[in-house]
Amino acid sequence: MIEALHREFIYIWYYFDLQFRQIFFYWAVGILIGSLMSVFLKKHIHDRMSSLGKRKMGIWGIIPASALGILSPLCMYGTIPIAASFSKSGMREDWITAFMMSSILLNPQLFFYSFALGTEIAMLRLLVAFICGCAGGLLIHIFFKQRSFYKFTDFDLPENRDSEANIVRRLLKYMGRNIRITFPYFLLGVLLTALYQRYVPSRWVTGLFGANQGLGALMAAALGIPLYTCGGGTIPLIAAWLGEGMSKGSATAFMIAGPATKLTNLGAVKIVLGAKHFILYLVFSILMSTGAGMLVDLLFYGI
Repeated sequence: MIEALHREFIYIWYYFDLQFRQIFFYWAVGILIGSLMSVFLKKHIHDRMSSLGKRKMGIWGIIPASALGILSPLCMYGTIPIAASFSKSGMREDWITAFMMSSILLNPQLFFYSFALGTEIAMLRLLVAFICGCAGGLLIHIFFKQRSFYKFTDFDLPENRDSEANIVRRLLKYMGRNIRITFPYFLLGVLLTALYQRYVPSRWVTGLFGANQGLGALMAAALGIPLYTCGGGTIPLIAAWLGEGMSKGSATAFMIAGPATKLTNLGAVKIVLGAKHFILYLVFSILMSTGAGMLVDLLFYGI
């Protein structure tokens, strides 16, 4: 019995160490880039978004708004109060939606971390997040042009974390905070991946998420809802799935549905939207992630 447990531990440690070595560099680079942008570029990005409100760009404003949302290094709980400040300044809700949606789906730290999945997947994630932001803004423009979609009344500007005058100390503070938040999820993701590689047959992945399965993107989107807790935890798992037959489209669907419906964020989203609009948000997230996944599979595999 002890010998069998020891053997299993060696196998799991082998897979754990292999995944850790392959992915740690990308996680660390993501931490560094995200922290640098928080210190040196965050205010500039948000000021640039605020300045859009002074321009008469019409519906075309969703394009720069979606791009700025991806560049913003804030998480969901930081994005919503910033969006509330944009709303109070009179900014159009379609622009705010584009900014919020793309910001929820991707940020600089997660983008650079996604290169652990390969350049192609990382760029697909960037493109789809941008398109989803624009699509959300366009839908608000079409269906909610004459009425409000949001309830920002209970939100104020977030607490300023940039009070430290020393730039180096401020950078170290952000890096420490990002490591503290994401590293436990990173280790958990690597451990789950090691257990998966040891005990789950690879044919299961091909059967569920392979390019030859028309519902693979839908399955991946549905699985992304309960499994996605933090980008740092899911990247190792997606990397293993891609290595064993998961299609690019299914990976894309998982990476869009996951952050859009992250369970720890949905409470704040419901407060901002209200029950009826919250349901519309969930439907949009599932349809966009599944549709994007199917389109990616069509482009890459012709199915």
